[in-house]
Amino acid sequence: MERWKGRVALVTGASVGIGAAIAKELVRHGMKVMGCARDVEKIQKLAAECQTAGHSGVLVPYKCDLSNEEEILSMFSVIKAQHKGVDVCINNAGLAHPDSLLNGKTSGWRNMLDVNVVSMKERNVDDGHIIHINSMSGHRVPPGSSHFYCATKYAVTALTEGLRQELREANTHIRATCISPGLVETEFAARLLKDDPEKAAVVYSKYKPLQAIDVADAVTYVLSAPPHVQIGDVQMRPVEQLV
Repeated sequence: MERWKGRVALVTGASVGIGAAIAKELVRHGMKVMGCARDVEKIQKLAAECQTAGHSGVLVPYKCDLSNEEEILSMFSVIKAQHKGVDVCINNAGLAHPDSLLNGKTSGWRNMLDVNVVSMKERNVDDGHIIHINSMSGHRVPPGSSHFYCATKYAVTALTEGLRQELREANTHIRATCISPGLVETEFAARLLKDDPEKAAVVYSKYKPLQAIDVADAVTYVLSAPPHVQIGDVQMRPVEQLV
């Protein structure tokens, strides 16, 4: 991680869970992190915690709804003006609705696509890295899962590979990677099953799930790879998770 000290990273969905853990780890390793989410107050609190801990980097909170194109464009304008762009893009923001393919509302599907399949613009550098926080649901469809959510994550898998091919064809050394965790204990289940709190409460009780820091560690592992090494997809799951 030494070569990333002082360089700029964008982490979306940085207010809670996986995004917050990633932002904190990158700051600990000395990066300037632009952390964005709709709930900017939580990122402000995290930034204060990083400062108190004496981390060598800095976390800059930014309020942005990634389903709103105008807010995305405005955020990139601010990043360009203040930091001249980013060296690392961590596309972490994601959500799901419990809508089925047969009965779901198209508004819910569109909302998932806007957030889960969002395009990021990268800085004009030759050694940058774009990391998509994907899901094991981008590689298989577990029984009882949100099928359209899985579809959006399969799209992330395909988009990452397509991006990697285009970056190679453009003769750049910018790398693109998917990190695909299985069950991670975050606020995700509570949001997905907000109408059924009891069901949400038992999601993480079947077996010991991954923690947000496990995914953050995978990010630093990928960024620590030598510049000539391309890590395409890191798939990770709890040892007891079979699907």
